[in-house]
Amino acid sequence: MNVVVIRYGAGNIQSVLFALQRIGITPTLSSDPAVIAKADKVIFPGVGEASGTMKELKASGLNNVIKELKQPFLGICLGLQLMCKHSEEGNVDCLGIFDLNVKKFIPADNVKVPHVGWNTIQNLKGPLFNGIPENSFVYYVHSFYAEPGKETAATTNYINPFSASLSKGNFHAVQFHPEKSGTVGESILKNFISL
Repeated sequence: MNVVVIRYGAGNIQSVLFALQRIGITPTLSSDPAVIAKADKVIFPGVGEASGTMKELKASGLNNVIKELKQPFLGICLGLQLMCKHSEEGNVDCLGIFDLNVKKFIPADNVKVPHVGWNTIQNLKGPLFNGIPENSFVYYVHSFYAEPGKETAATTNYINPFSASLSKGNFHAVQFHPEKSGTVGESILKNFISL
């Protein structure tokens, strides 16, 4: 199986590669549009800042390549946010795969931003969550979130409800880090690979 992890200047790619190796996948790391287009599965991980990362994607032409892909595609963390319509982080238009806006958490009642650590996922639907129980714990590190909407495939509540996962056709995304979410995260990655 040819699984490509997109290299585009974002951090945290190594932990995704290790997580895939743990489930028996040897991924290819590439920013080459031709390599990405031929992949069986594509993963778009990310830790970074939305506006700077969108500039990188546009400079390389990957913004257009990603939107045209037909194979199963998984965005992780910043990857999910960049798949939305617009982000308040740097006030930037994103890829627009999901018709949702990304907003900054506003701290409330001694609740800190960023949202760091374990939290539960609810309202699970779609193929990523086959066999995953409601209220499973996953690991988060983020200050921005996608609003809930019709493409929401899971939710979490932190300060306010937000999209823990989004799904539309071949495009899937998670705000949490499956590569850091223990056996639950491993099961979600396996579900994606089996699509």
